Amino acid sequence: MIKLLRVDHRLLHGQVAVSWARNLGIDCLLIANDDVPNDELRKSMIKMAKPQGIKLVIKNIEDSIQAINNGKTDKYKLFIVVESVEDAYRLATGAKGIEQINLGNLKKTEETRSFSKLVNITEHDEEMLKELVRKGVEVEARAVPGDKRVKIESLLK
Repeated sequence: MIKLLRVDHRLLHGQVAVSWARNLGIDCLLIANDDVPNDELRKSMIKMAKPQGIKLVIKNIEDSIQAINNGKTDKYKLFIVVESVEDAYRLATGAKGIEQINLGNLKKTEETRSFSKLVNITEHDEEMLKELVRKGVEVEARAVPGDKRVKIESLLK
């Protein structure tokens, strides 16, 4: 069962590993990213941040979609973390069972606008988020579980 899909440009770090994992009661963490599976340094950093007692899986986006759709993840309480809105969109439109997306931390760039305190998005990101909301996916912005939930609809143009 997919508990949550989180978008965070840092992927796995203390905040995600501890607060979200505990709050969600997960037993498996999926890092879905096209670059990390081939980057030994990033993989080792992610492995160091993994909470004890939680299975860690690192797959590219397409392999993640296949694993979810063919039932390999069904036995887990799964927390998925991706790096970008586009990765979240690809997963949410390609894989079954993704009902909720959390926008946690997206860095500011020249192409982004501030969407909330820690979330910066491009116009393309906003269009993908609008489409996900239209399809019934609940999208929220908050850094940690104890923060106030901000439904994305209130921030969209």
